[in-house]
Amino acid sequence: MVVKALKWIGLIWLCLLCLSASFAQDVRVAAVIDSSKIRIGEPVRLDLYVTYDANAVKNFKLQWPEIVDTIISKVEVIESWPVDTMIPDKNQPSIIQQHQKFTISAYDSGYFALPPFKFILNGDSAHPLLTEALLLEVHTVATDSSEAKLKDIKPIFEEPFNWKWYIHYVYYSAAGLLIIAIIIILTIYFTRRSNKIITEPVKPKVPAHITALATLETIKAEKIWKEGKIKEYYSQISDAVRLYIEERYGVFALESTTDEIMLAFRSQVVDGVSKEKLQQLLQLSDLVKFAKMNPIEAEHEFTLQNAFDFVNGTKREEEITLSPDAPPINPPNPVQS
Repeated sequence: MVVKALKWIGLIWLCLLCLSASFAQDVRVAAVIDSSKIRIGEPVRLDLYVTYDANAVKNFKLQWPEIVDTIISKVEVIESWPVDTMIPDKNQPSIIQQHQKFTISAYDSGYFALPPFKFILNGDSAHPLLTEALLLEVHTVATDSSEAKLKDIKPIFEEPFNWKWYIHYVYYSAAGLLIIAIIIILTIYFTRRSNKIITEPVKPKVPAHITALATLETIKAEKIWKEGKIKEYYSQISDAVRLYIEERYGVFALESTTDEIMLAFRSQVVDGVSKEKLQQLLQLSDLVKFAKMNPIEAEHEFTLQNAFDFVNGTKREEEITLSPDAPPINPPNPVQS
């Protein structure tokens, strides 16, 4: 009975070892230095890499080696960076690579073997993951013994005075005085000629909805989404509507998020349909710009139509007053979507 129990325990232990070995094979560690030969005090970069398949490895928990001030007694750590995570190949998004960078150096000549760096996977300290050992060769800096000899102090070198050294200062000063004189003369001349103040006519302010509708009509005519410029198309619609909101309601929409704009509209007198259309077009624009969403063709027209409907549904007709001397203007006719 005892023998049979020992056999079962041995079988279970063997299965656990096989499972641990299979799990460790999905995780690869490596250590790389950018130069194996340096001079004393010359910095060298050390990179530690961990690569694993996120689909194959579950409950991934890795303990990195603790590197503080030194790696070995004569190889010191000058600077270290935190661990960063990346996807090296976009065609294989499940392959994850973690990377940590160090700057190290040695201040004594010789050959220094950097031992393998130990990574502990899921607390299994009995079977750590080890990198390959590295060899660092450090050379001294050759010196010229002739430069170390003491030499006599050289006497002070005296150079005869030459007025040509300062001739360019004379030219610069004369040119500066001439320019100042010309500026003074021209100022006096034009001041005496201008006896009356000329005022420019005040340009009339075009209503916000006219500017917005004209911009949306341009976007509708260009149809840049047909050229694959989906993100630019939705950005133009969103910017046009946000600028209209700033000029119409005084809300800082260009620098606000969609949620902040909708929160500000709670205090505005706007019908529910217009608010819903505004929220739809802003949220879809955010998804295209930030989440790289690719809407269908019907949504392109639907979003632009929502922009037209929001402007037309909230526009405020304003009178344009002109000064008597101002030239007549022809504002663009609002185009119905």
